Amino acid sequence: MKIAEKSNIKLRQNYNQISKKHLRKVSQYAHAKQYKIMKKEIKKLKNYLYRVKRDIQRKWIEKEENFYHTMSLVDKLLSQEKEKTMEYELKFKRALADLQNLDRKTKLDIESGINTKIDQFMIEFLQIYDDFVRAKEAFSKNNVNVEGLDSILKNMDSLLLKNNVSTIDALGEIFDPRLHEAISIIADSTLEENIITKEIRKGYISHNRVIRPTLVEISRKIKSEKLGE
Repeated sequence: MKIAEKSNIKLRQNYNQISKKHLRKVSQYAHAKQYKIMKKEIKKLKNYLYRVKRDIQRKWIEKEENFYHTMSLVDKLLSQEKEKTMEYELKFKRALADLQNLDRKTKLDIESGINTKIDQFMIEFLQIYDDFVRAKEAFSKNNVNVEGLDSILKNMDSLLLKNNVSTIDALGEIFDPRLHEAISIIADSTLEENIITKEIRKGYISHNRVIRPTLVEISRKIKSEKLGE
């Protein structure tokens, strides 16, 4: 019964008082040498002990079953919460990836828009630049002082340099449709196919972006025939 109390097990019947009563009788009958009656009292005590033992065992099993049932529920709840956590984590990662992709796309769109505006400005600027170059060439042929034009062109060259705009190499190079635009073809047996033989209008590039392709003349190789006598 002390074991039941320590384990917080509530028994169906408490034999504390009645057990003490029978223990006193056992002592009295033993002192009076009435052994048969004493054995009956001992048997009763054994029965009480057996009942208490069975009651404790039954209640202990029930307690264990309740404990394991509770633990099973706890494990189930933990498993469900773990699945929810993993699901939320996956959704968070997807949302974060979408946000990062959107951020990259937005930056690229902004950069692309800015580059488009810059390229449009540079195309118009280069047209003016070409006009100044042609004017200088015309004045030079007529022996006109072009110092003023040289100063303007120098400033324009500085502006192109600040914006990382440089000329595209063309003369003597192999024709590249990404950089060049062929507007004339010359047949020449001494040259390989698609060699740029003449630069008609300069092309410009900035940060690997072609602002304006170079207008060129390219070669077309012809086979020379040896005439027999």
